[in-house]
Amino acid sequence: MTETPPERPTLVGINHVALEVGDIDDALEFYGDLFEFDLRSRSESKAFVDMGDQFIALAEADDTRRDEQRHFGLVVDDSDAAARRLDEVGVDRLEVPGLEFRDPWGNRVQLVDYEEIQFTKTDSVLEGMGLDGLEKTDAALEELAEKGLAPDRPENTGGD
Repeated sequence: MTETPPERPTLVGINHVALEVGDIDDALEFYGDLFEFDLRSRSESKAFVDMGDQFIALAEADDTRRDEQRHFGLVVDDSDAAARRLDEVGVDRLEVPGLEFRDPWGNRVQLVDYEEIQFTKTDSVLEGMGLDGLEKTDAALEELAEKGLAPDRPENTGGD
């Protein structure tokens, strides 16, 4: 008699990323200097930065030791503008391919351009964020198509 594998839920996406920072006000100032965003809510020791249908949770912590490889990737609408902004604000980039930096608390952040990756927002979310003109590169669309996830219509913005 063969055992039936246990039923497991399917990963659907990331609701939020939580970062430990030394000071909430300083973190909001740092990330606010770099990116356009809405503040979902905040308390004395936490803040929630909106990214449309997702968010970043910033939590104040006394010990924010950094790790060399652990990181998270943020999707931006314009990686060239992000690179310019990092330079303007004086944030040192890591010497790796792509666009990576550390925040003042050692969190390693990788910035990726929406058009180049499989990650896709629905048309309604993009429209609600004021980003309804974002498109995907042919390579990103091919990666989505290989998984059966490409939009069925000629335009190549986020799919519903």
